[in-house]
Amino acid sequence: MAHVRTGAERLAADPALAGGTRLGLITNPTGVLPDLTPTTDALVAAGLGLTALFGPEHGMRGTAQAAGSEADTVDERTGLPVHDTHDLSGEPLDRVVAASGVDTLVFDIADVGARFYTYVWTMYDLMASAARLGLRFVVLDRPNPLGGTVEEGPLPDPAYASFVGRHPVPLRHGRTAGELAGLFGFDVDLTVVRMVGWRRDMTYAETGLPWVMPSVNMPTPDTALVYPGTGLLEGTNFSEGRGTTRPFELIGAPYADARFAPALAALGLPGVRFREAWFTPTFHKHAGTPVRGVQLHVHDPGAFRPVLTGLSILHVARDLYPDDLRWWGPDLFLDHLWGSGALTGRLEAGEDPRDLCPPPGRPEGRLLYT
Repeated sequence: MAHVRTGAERLAADPALAGGTRLGLITNPTGVLPDLTPTTDALVAAGLGLTALFGPEHGMRGTAQAAGSEADTVDERTGLPVHDTHDLSGEPLDRVVAASGVDTLVFDIADVGARFYTYVWTMYDLMASAARLGLRFVVLDRPNPLGGTVEEGPLPDPAYASFVGRHPVPLRHGRTAGELAGLFGFDVDLTVVRMVGWRRDMTYAETGLPWVMPSVNMPTPDTALVYPGTGLLEGTNFSEGRGTTRPFELIGAPYADARFAPALAALGLPGVRFREAWFTPTFHKHAGTPVRGVQLHVHDPGAFRPVLTGLSILHVARDLYPDDLRWWGPDLFLDHLWGSGALTGRLEAGEDPRDLCPPPGRPEGRLLYT
């Protein structure tokens, strides 16, 4: 099966696509060619003037858990300095970029298609730095593993802008990183090295590309498919399956009981079935405690609606366990994941939150692929 040619593969074959003479590569383990050669190595071998490397959340090597990163270091294969960008924006980030001596920033990280996944916001912050510093910005485009035919969920309230949503895009945004870069509208010299052969209706398996874990709790394309919905549980005291081998597919809580799985099954949600499951997280919420819940089994990815499913899970949990369901994390994290206070407000009032999700639509405007 032929594979989609990514922006990274195209740049390695044609270095002139990037422009610039002193390049800084923003990357992590997903930055590889189809034969799994790291983009870093491929660009050095192609003779591009790679000067510095920049790592996002989880680090350039991908070792850190959520909200963590890796310290500044030196890449042992290339000898290039690696700068940690996580938790940096504005002037502090500008200082790091300016000190690196680059004239062009190049982004090559795989996204998973959900607004609250942070890599596109690392891209956003570094594009803002590039605009302020007068640098070029190049995106080496990669597939959206959820495809590009559906967007789902509301636009966020700008008052809730954060590192899990800097710009108003739907929760399941249906766009590639290159398309998002164009949507952000920075006054920057932007080049998107487009993919060749990608269609919006492709599943990830159809791209022919290897799946490299984008982060430590995103092991498979199945994880990415459910993440825009079950990721909302990160803002509650329900386990979203961290500390198991099926994060975001396994969900549950010590207080869940025999009513939970049948209540979800009775909703008849499109494309998904629920199997009662017990699990014991090895870390994070409820570590070492047996938890009762469900595993999501997506049997029709085309029909599945992850955001609607996540809202439905929250509704059932609030309806069955009103005295036990609680918010998790600082500053009402669920509000930032959702993009407004409407979801927690609806849940606290005992109301059904599912009508907060408009009917799914097709992405429009500034699209690079058909």
